[in-house]
Amino acid sequence: MSYNILFSYAHPDDETFLSACLIHQLAEAGEPAALLLATRGDAGSKNGAFGHLTREQLGELREEEMERAARVLKLGQVTHLGFPDGKLAEVDPGSAVDAIAETVNRLQPSVVFTFPPDGCNYHPDHMAISRLTTEAVVSGRCPSVRQLYYVMSGALHEEGRRPNLVIDTAPLWAMKAEALRCHDSQILAIMRHFGPLETVLDDRRFEAFALAWEQGAMWPEKSEAEARAALRLP
Repeated sequence: MSYNILFSYAHPDDETFLSACLIHQLAEAGEPAALLLATRGDAGSKNGAFGHLTREQLGELREEEMERAARVLKLGQVTHLGFPDGKLAEVDPGSAVDAIAETVNRLQPSVVFTFPPDGCNYHPDHMAISRLTTEAVVSGRCPSVRQLYYVMSGALHEEGRRPNLVIDTAPLWAMKAEALRCHDSQILAIMRHFGPLETVLDDRRFEAFALAWEQGAMWPEKSEAEARAALRLP
């Protein structure tokens, strides 16, 4: 089955942290998205209830958590590439780009979302999946893809980049909080970022994305209305 939109991230829960409401809105508009995850998240932090798990057990648990979150988000499909968590930057780049391109070409999306080059927080895995996904797309190996979006970050703002698409999470916060809670093994890290989840914090309210590439051109000019229309969002 093909999907018009693909999100390419490093770990289970990245999709919910960064784009839960966009993913849900796409599904509600009749465009359920697909998700590619480079790792199983088996090197992630563990709160007290899960501290006894081995890495293999944590990886299995995080895949199960991802399945639950996918149902909340109304994701159409999730692909796990299974590269080493915490060591994605050490994977042979040719093999990694091959795996990403194979997934993209199987799903045939026209739009791909991923981390910006700085990974939003300079996490090596986040930076690696940005670099590898960008290489797969802009190299011409994924001919179905017409647009590549980056999640907005402080570093992009400092470069003078501005978002082409901004999603207000407040109307859908209950849904996003439910999806975040599905990633229970990471709940302490989630609460450090978002607070107790009962209400959305002002500085975590918006999901924002910048159009980095379109049909061979880097950083094309595009209004938010044009971006929404291309994604079939209201």
